[in-house]
Amino acid sequence: MSSIAKGSFAVDLKPLSEPDVADGVTLGRMSLEKRFEGDLVATGRGQMLTAVTPVQGSAGYVAIERVTGVLQGRSGSFVFQHVGTMSGGKQQLSITVVPDSGTGELAGIAGAFRIQIVEGKHFYEFEYQL
Repeated sequence: MSSIAKGSFAVDLKPLSEPDVADGVTLGRMSLEKRFEGDLVATGRGQMLTAVTPVQGSAGYVAIERVTGVLQGRSGSFVFQHVGTMSGGKQQLSITVVPDSGTGELAGIAGAFRIQIVEGKHFYEFEYQL
């Protein structure tokens, strides 16, 4: 049986190295820090690799993020795997829990995380199973 957690989060990205630019494509590596509020009260820390093309609205990224905190009353941690692409401004994004990454009361967690950005603010819906 699935549960759904909802709330908002703030994200802070910082470059970890100088961008690598060749043939108009920019590769980057960033640190990722998040603060989740709502049904998930937690911090997220990880790293992101990006590729930005010279075509407006086309890019890709992958990331690994460890989330530590309390999910609807259960404490522990787990890891998200991110895969995102943008083509012509249309975004495809998959954020899923890495199997067997849950600890504490979140051991065995599985699920998918969805993001919606409204007027610059990030909101989430996390459908998960424990």
